[in-house]
Amino acid sequence: MKRIALGVQYDGTPWNGYQKQRDRNTVQDRLEIALQQFARVDLATTCAGRTDTGVHALEQVIHFDTELERGMQSWVRGVNAFLPDSIAVRWAVETPVDPEHEFHARFSAKARTYHYVLYNNPVRSPLLVGRAGFSFRPLDVDLMRDAARHLVGVHDFSAFRSSQCQAKSPIKQMHEVSVERHGEVLVFTVRANAFLHHMVRNLIGSLIYVGNGRHPPAWLADVLEGRDRHDAAPTFMPDGLYLAKIDYDPKWGLPHETRSPLAWFAPGR
Repeated sequence: MKRIALGVQYDGTPWNGYQKQRDRNTVQDRLEIALQQFARVDLATTCAGRTDTGVHALEQVIHFDTELERGMQSWVRGVNAFLPDSIAVRWAVETPVDPEHEFHARFSAKARTYHYVLYNNPVRSPLLVGRAGFSFRPLDVDLMRDAARHLVGVHDFSAFRSSQCQAKSPIKQMHEVSVERHGEVLVFTVRANAFLHHMVRNLIGSLIYVGNGRHPPAWLADVLEGRDRHDAAPTFMPDGLYLAKIDYDPKWGLPHETRSPLAWFAPGR
């Protein structure tokens, strides 16, 4: 039995999130259908992190077990032949056998990085619908950076947790929260060991409250410490959220997307 890892990119706009649902209109449902059509056997997949309706992935990582003999490029090209334009397998790797444990897309992950792309202009752009969030009020990047510093470290993120979140613990380690402006486009980068349901979108909404002057940067520290979801900003729109990268131990030999195909992301992100 072999364990194969795939790097998957998708536009989340037409899908009801990543995880399987009864209506079968999810990325996982469509990916497993394509795998079955190519392999002629059912292959159950496990992902690094589930994404919500409308959320995109520059690099989602999944794994599945199979006894089939196929070249890695065959998995890429063969599965892509059965996928819609909004989903693509970018790479395939047969993971090495570890004497102590097997590679696992979710449990072997050390960190996850999300980007949130925000269009900041007095007037919305129809060309960015589904690709970027939108804020018409001017945003002060320096204020948001000051607020973001309070989020780095090990914290209880209950104030930014959805009521439907099924995570066992709200305590997560935040490695990075950064804000970069590229003209009228802002790119937020958030990296942590793991995330709670809606956590990134709730954080973005709260940072925007600081950026538009509704609250001072220290307000975010108070919200974090208070652990009350009602104190934070409402959940922000999903349009501009991208699962960007999953960090693994180099021993697994997985490639990574090193440059985004989207112009608004800085090279190398």
